[in-house]
Amino acid sequence: MWTRKELKEKGKASFKANYWKAVLVGLIFSLIAGGISGGFSGGNISDTIDSPFSMIGNGNDLKKDLRDVSQDLDDAADDIDEAKEDIQEAVEEAAGEGVVVNIGEDDSPSEAVKELSEAVDKAVGTKADRAALTAVGVMIAVVAVIVTIIVLVISFALSAFLLNPIEMGCDRFFFRNLREPVEIAKNVFHAFDHSYLNVVKTLFFRDLYTFLWSLLFVIPGIVKAYEYRMIPYLLAEDPSMDSKEAFEKSRAMMSGNKWKAFVLDLSFIGWDLLSILTCGILSVFYVTPYQRATSAALYDALRDKDDFETQPMIEEKPVIEEATEA
Repeated sequence: MWTRKELKEKGKASFKANYWKAVLVGLIFSLIAGGISGGFSGGNISDTIDSPFSMIGNGNDLKKDLRDVSQDLDDAADDIDEAKEDIQEAVEEAAGEGVVVNIGEDDSPSEAVKELSEAVDKAVGTKADRAALTAVGVMIAVVAVIVTIIVLVISFALSAFLLNPIEMGCDRFFFRNLREPVEIAKNVFHAFDHSYLNVVKTLFFRDLYTFLWSLLFVIPGIVKAYEYRMIPYLLAEDPSMDSKEAFEKSRAMMSGNKWKAFVLDLSFIGWDLLSILTCGILSVFYVTPYQRATSAALYDALRDKDDFETQPMIEEKPVIEEATEA
C-alpha cells in the first residue's frame, strides 16, 4: 500500500539526483502536454452590415403635391393623373427595397419621375452590392471552416505521430530515473526506434476514448483519464504491448486507486499556485520534474512485479566496448 508522502519523497529524491536532465525533460513534457490548439470565431456577416436606406416617406404628401400641380396644369390633367398613378405604384414597389424617395414640393411630375427612377437605380445597385457582400461572407465562412479542419487534422497528426511518443519517452525517463540517473535522448526518443506505430496507435486511442468520454459532462472523461494513466508507462517498458492489453493493465492498476491518484495530484496545488506567482519559473526548475517523478513513483508502486512481464530495460553496449571485451 502506497502513501502520498512516500511517493513524493521518492520522486523528489530521484529528480534531484539527476537535476538538470530532469528539469530539461520536465520542460519538454510541459511543452508537449498542452498540445496544439486553435480556433476561429466569427459572427454572421449580415449582422455587421447596416442598411444604407431609411424607410420611404408618406405617399399622401406626394398625392397632395400632384393634386396642386394638376390644378395649375389644367391642360395636362389627364397626363398628370396617369403620372400620379404610375408614381404611386413605383413608390410602393420601391418601398419594398427600402428606398428613400426625396420628392420636393415644387417638383414637377417629370422631376418626380426622374427622382424616383434614380432612387430605384440606386436600390438595384445597392442590392447587387449587398449580394456581393453576402457572397464574400459565405466565401469567408467556407474558408474558415476549411482552415479549421486543416488545423485540426494537422494538430491530431502532430499529436499522434510526434507529441504522444515523446510523452511516453518522458515518462520512461522519469521511471528509469527512479533507480539511477539516465540519459535523455535514449529515453525521450525511445518510441521512435521501438514499435513506433504500436505506440502511436495505442496512445491515439487513449486520447480518442478520453475525448469521447469527456463529451458526457466532462467528469467521465476525467475518470477515464485516470483509468488510462498508466498506459504510457506500460508502453515505456514494453512498446510492443498490444493496445488491448495496455488498456486492461492500466485499468487493473488504477482500480481502487483513481481517487487516491487524484488526491495525490491535488496535493501539488500549493506548488502550482507558487508557479503562477513566479510566472512559471518555479514550475520549470522544480514543480514539473517533481510532479513527473512522483507520477513515475506511483506507477512503480502499482506495478505488479510478480504478474507483470515486460522487456528488460537493458542498455545496449557500444560496439567499441563489445570489441574491447572480445
